[in-house]
Amino acid sequence: MAARLTSGGLLLKGASQRRIVNDRLGLHRLAGSHERDRNHMQANVGAVASTMVQEERAHRDARHDRLFSWLLKGCALLVLASLLGAAGATLWGGRHAFATFGWHFLISSAWDPSTDTYGALVPVYGTIATSVIALIIAVPISFGVALYLSEVAPAWLRTPVASAIELLAGIPSIIYGMWGLFIFAPFFADHIKPWLTNYLGDKPDDGKLSWVAAHVPFIGKLFGSDYPFGASVLTAGIVLAVMIIPFISSVMREVFQTVPTRLKESAYALGSSTWEVSWDIVLPYTRSAVIGGIFLGLGRALGETMAVTFVLGNAMQFSASILDPGASIASTIANQFSEAAGLQKSTLMALAFLLFVVTFIVLLIARWMLRQLAHKEGR
Repeated sequence: MAARLTSGGLLLKGASQRRIVNDRLGLHRLAGSHERDRNHMQANVGAVASTMVQEERAHRDARHDRLFSWLLKGCALLVLASLLGAAGATLWGGRHAFATFGWHFLISSAWDPSTDTYGALVPVYGTIATSVIALIIAVPISFGVALYLSEVAPAWLRTPVASAIELLAGIPSIIYGMWGLFIFAPFFADHIKPWLTNYLGDKPDDGKLSWVAAHVPFIGKLFGSDYPFGASVLTAGIVLAVMIIPFISSVMREVFQTVPTRLKESAYALGSSTWEVSWDIVLPYTRSAVIGGIFLGLGRALGETMAVTFVLGNAMQFSASILDPGASIASTIANQFSEAAGLQKSTLMALAFLLFVVTFIVLLIARWMLRQLAHKEGR
């Protein structure tokens, strides 16, 4: 009996212990389940927070991009508005002259403030003639300078020459004008102009026409002159050429340096000379940028005022000779605007608008040429 009680007690005790163990295991399972649920909830909260941060950052970035886009658009529109405002102001200021003279204003060479009779032919012709002369002189020299610095010059010489060119680009135009008036114009009148007049002009000192003046059309009138001084359209064109050479040569030098070395080395390996590499490899590769640099220099020449005013002569008389004095749009405005009133002032404003038109036409020609080159290269 006692043994049975003892075995029964042991069974009850074992069952109790098993229940306790089972309860503890259940508690542990429950705690683990709660821990997993808590970790899962924390993970969900973290994912939601990360998503919210990313969305907030995306909205902030989008807002900043819109502000930046509006800022850039405002800068572009400000430039366009300034250009349109200046063109509109000059057109509005010259409306009286356009209404008075009509289209005859563009082809008339008259300029008489005493009778209020004005024409734009002389200033427009002087502006275009001096700029074309400057380009004819400056482009070959700029090409030679850029080619020398990028292909031929030793390394120790490139930096000093390039620095000198940049220094020339930074000299004020009035310094060029003073140099042209006091140094170059007298030298031109004493040594260059007599030779041009005698051998190319139709008004030589001895009265005998040269073969060139007698047989080549327009050459005689182009270089014939009775004006004894050095100020002339040709002098102004030469001074402008000296001014724009640094701009054009700097652009050419920079674009010539962008030509891949492998292309040039391949051409040299095939036996090409430096001239052949420059003409057949370097120039075709950089043709568009070179034309852009040339028209940049042309725009600089069209709008130049002080240097041209010093050496052009400022004569409001039309002459086909480039050895005679003339006038440009910028020099005419600079000389007469301070004392102009009424119709004369309106005429000067009309000339300013014509300068806008001439510059715009030049830019259109440049863009057309670049588009044609791009079309040919594409084919």
